[in-house]
Amino acid sequence: MWLKPEEVLLKNALKLWVTQKSSCYFILQRRRGHGEGGGRLTGRLVGALDAVLDSNARVAPFRILLQVPGSQVYSPIACGATLEEINQHWDWLEQNLLHTLSVFDNKDDIASFVKGKVKALIAEETSGRLARQEEEPEKFREALVKFEARFNFPEAEKLVTYYSCCCWKGRVPRQGWLYLSINHLCFYSFFLGKELKLVVPWVDIQKLERTSNVFLTDTIRITTQNKERDFSMFLNLDEVFRIMEQLADVTLRRLLDNEGFDLDPGLQEPSQITKRDLEARAQNEFFRAFFRLPRREKLHAVLDCSLWTPFSRCHTAGRMFTSDSYICFASKEAGCCKVILPLREVVSIEKMEDTSLLPNPIIVSIRSKMAFQFIELTGRDSLVESLLARLKQVHADHPVHYDTARDEDLTSSVFHSTSMCSDHRFGRIEMVSSQNSEEGEKEMSPHLHREALVAGFRRSGSQSPDSRLSREQVKLRLWNDHFVEYGRTVCMFRTEKIRKLVAMGIPESLRGKLWLLFSDAVTDLTSHPGYYGNLVEESMGKCCLVTEEIERDLHRSLPEHPAFQNETGIAALRRVLTAYAHRNPRIGYCQSMNILTSLLLLYAEEEEAFWLLVAVCERMLPDYFNHRVIGAQVDQSVFEELIKEQLPELAEHMRDLSALASISLSWFLTLFLSIMPLESAVNVVDCFFYDGIKAIFQLGLAVLEANAEDLCSSKDDSQALMVLSRFLDRIKNEDSPGPPLSSHHAFFSDDQEPCPMTDIADLIRDSYEKFGDQSVAQIEHMRCKHRIRVLQGHEDTTKQNVLRVVIPEVSVLPEDLEELYDLFKREHMMSCYWEQPRPVALRHDPSRPYAEQYRIDARQFARLFQLVSPWTCGAHTEILAERTFRLLDENMDHLIEFKAFVSCLDIMYNGEMNEKIKLLYRLHIPPALTENDRDSQSPLKNPLLSTSRPLVIGKSNGDTVDYQKQLKQMIKDLAKEKDKTEKELPKMSQREFIQFCKTLYSMFHEDPEENDLCQAIATVTTLLLQIGEVGQRGRSSGSCSQEGGEEPQASAPSPEQDSVFADTHTGKSPRESQAFPEEAQGGWTVSLEHILASLLTEQSLVNFFEKPLDLKSKLENAKINQYSLKACEMSRQSQPGLKVSSP
Repeated sequence: MWLKPEEVLLKNALKLWVTQKSSCYFILQRRRGHGEGGGRLTGRLVGALDAVLDSNARVAPFRILLQVPGSQVYSPIACGATLEEINQHWDWLEQNLLHTLSVFDNKDDIASFVKGKVKALIAEETSGRLARQEEEPEKFREALVKFEARFNFPEAEKLVTYYSCCCWKGRVPRQGWLYLSINHLCFYSFFLGKELKLVVPWVDIQKLERTSNVFLTDTIRITTQNKERDFSMFLNLDEVFRIMEQLADVTLRRLLDNEGFDLDPGLQEPSQITKRDLEARAQNEFFRAFFRLPRREKLHAVLDCSLWTPFSRCHTAGRMFTSDSYICFASKEAGCCKVILPLREVVSIEKMEDTSLLPNPIIVSIRSKMAFQFIELTGRDSLVESLLARLKQVHADHPVHYDTARDEDLTSSVFHSTSMCSDHRFGRIEMVSSQNSEEGEKEMSPHLHREALVAGFRRSGSQSPDSRLSREQVKLRLWNDHFVEYGRTVCMFRTEKIRKLVAMGIPESLRGKLWLLFSDAVTDLTSHPGYYGNLVEESMGKCCLVTEEIERDLHRSLPEHPAFQNETGIAALRRVLTAYAHRNPRIGYCQSMNILTSLLLLYAEEEEAFWLLVAVCERMLPDYFNHRVIGAQVDQSVFEELIKEQLPELAEHMRDLSALASISLSWFLTLFLSIMPLESAVNVVDCFFYDGIKAIFQLGLAVLEANAEDLCSSKDDSQALMVLSRFLDRIKNEDSPGPPLSSHHAFFSDDQEPCPMTDIADLIRDSYEKFGDQSVAQIEHMRCKHRIRVLQGHEDTTKQNVLRVVIPEVSVLPEDLEELYDLFKREHMMSCYWEQPRPVALRHDPSRPYAEQYRIDARQFARLFQLVSPWTCGAHTEILAERTFRLLDENMDHLIEFKAFVSCLDIMYNGEMNEKIKLLYRLHIPPALTENDRDSQSPLKNPLLSTSRPLVIGKSNGDTVDYQKQLKQMIKDLAKEKDKTEKELPKMSQREFIQFCKTLYSMFHEDPEENDLCQAIATVTTLLLQIGEVGQRGRSSGSCSQEGGEEPQASAPSPEQDSVFADTHTGKSPRESQAFPEEAQGGWTVSLEHILASLLTEQSLVNFFEKPLDLKSKLENAKINQYSLKACEMSRQSQPGLKVSSP
């Protein structure tokens, strides 16, 4: 197998490898311990280590190295499991490369040539291997069977892919299989008679990274709350890490960030996710980020090709990307050339004659008298066919009206002459004009502002100095020259030259139009004629929380600029913000949107400013403008990593970079507009619209580097803030045509010397020269990595806030409370994993208070109750769990929060006996006990037989005990201890009492003292039945007396009378009194005090309820059994369906 060439030092491998063959440029080596009959100790050890490893993951026993004469550095280029396999590679090298290499004079050229050839072979081998995997599903099915048998997940847990690898436990590698499913990372190993199973939910992963350890240079490290696990010895570690990264990102965002995350259509149903879907998603994400296209764009093909670039008079090698509505091109050499062709702009796509100089060419012609020639396209015919089909669809969705006078020249080829680009009309950006567009313009609301606010300000304000105007004219001339050579529409060639022009500052007369082009907001603008006007009409005049927030911030938006010191600017700002909130209610309005929109209105027409805002909020700064500003926090985390990489000395001094990140948060949210003079900050926005968030990263690094010395000498965060504020406030723009505006960003004390002025052009130039090497792919990779950390940080914050509220109110130890929270959250997550979305997916709502973000329903509660409750009652446990849930569900929304769950458990484990009995009592009266309770069977429908029995219980030794006096004293004591403010509980009916007794009998089952407890409860039950009968007779006689005309007071018990025999009536709520309507007043009842006093007479019962209970062992068992319990339940639910479907 060919390997990606990576440099190694041969001297470090002499103990592990033996040279078999060598030539001028290549070495074939065998690993010690392979193919040896005997051998020394070293060979035996190496051979033994490799022998225990799985054949798919062990180090290959043969390899070929590329050696350059005179160099100590070697590069592995091939490996093989057998001598025959490696000899095939060796023969290929001798036949195809060895003689060719002699023509090179430079050894570096030899190395580059060989490495390039090997990489090409790898690409062919990879495509062939993928095709074979498609054709061999049997191996995958076999792995799926093993996965299901080993981990016992429900069928809904779909396996995505699997790999052979090693999991490191300390310094010991455990060879096994890594299974990646839609919700879990699982590892299985059976080694030397020991079985190892690891199950790590993706939502528990806090860090996913590539690292190295003492033994291996490249491993994948998974970090959870308490553990780190290393996996290595993959055949293709890059692929494994990419798939793991995608799965972690998709799952965490789907389950933890449902506030602002939309899955790609192919990933909407988790059970349908495949490895190919994840790879396609990764390509889509890169494509949309690189060209900054809308999220709806789906990538269809990526093809190697070359594009004719008239400015360089040659074909430039690169790749073509085709999607639903775009054809894009990016050169292989970073920054050389990039082209974006919206299909709305395309007139025709044609195949040209295939020649030796122009192999497989196609011509793409656009409206603005330009044509693009692509060559070396494999599969040209099918490509053109698919592009024409999409072009037809785009034009059908958005009909285009062409100027016939200009159509005659559309077939001219731009690659013969640069004059085809020389259309000087820039006014409307030469974009497609829809037939409906002109009508829409006429119908648009007359009160919309038709020009950029700064234009009116320039006409009415004082003129700028001549020197500044001349600089503006020079820049304008440079841009016009650039348009002639590179094009002036959204389809222009984007090169390093245009980046330099942008860094100098865009002329004010072109700024708004170029922002539209660079962000491609112009495509949205022309595709939706009349859309903004309709939004304004629909949204204006409506009052809600969002409009109140907008009104509050209107006069705080660039208040120093004259354009927003009058109603014209304020009204335009109000319309744009309100229309956007109406368009996208999920974002609505967030602070800092007002500042950004104010700037857009200065340089763009009102409708253009709206579409620019759409581009920024929905694709250029994803997830920035929502409740938790996740996107901004992710980029802050990325910024911290860049500081450590690019400014290590500063990072070493400021060990806690989170403080620095909090300072820089406003840089990202407002694009430096809130902390830099406006005339300077607008140049930053120019770079942002051209280069995206990369421009803000590199400028932030440049600001920190310029102040590194002062920051290193600062004593605290406030001093660092002062240093940066003073520096940013003193940034000037020498080329600004307008007068400088007053700034109030920084604050100074009288004893401080003013900070020297810094020109924004110099600062931006430094940022590109020193920190401009970050690619879009690198930034997106870091975003993906840090998004995991940020989302888990929010989860930790939620957890800590919930625990901080709950800890003072319960007696459960904090570490046990953490375990309970994790179990509670995992129970919620398991339903999200394997059940239909229904209301479950809505239960995690990050916008709710912390304590309400995770809630569980009755079925989830029943499983948790079975796992952690000490009151296990065998088959009766499920019924008791249902009653407990109804009791805790006070607002009757069929969901309970963690606080209610743990408060109930706290009583069970740590409550006093009277608290436990009270809880049991409440579980057997309404609302916990209902008429339709599953255990309310026919015996409860008729009252128990009443007999007259004395309150005297016989003992086994013949003695008798009179309980009357004893109960009298206990009830008096309980009455004194009772909180006067506590609401008295309703009395328990005969039906409810029987259920109460049944629960107690169930709780005693399998207890070591079961016999004594059953005898005691029988005694107490008999006693309470007699108490209820006495009370019933007393009420009946009292009723008869009143009917006979006696005074009501006569039947009232005196203070000397035992309350057991008196009816202390308490009113019931309608919900309680109607639960059992046949229980009329005057029926058999007992109160909580009666029950508690009776139970206290039996020491065995007192011991049972007061004995200490071990929560820790329950938690340990729960962690082990939680998944299996859920799987068993889902298996039982699916079983009836199987029976029905069987013949």
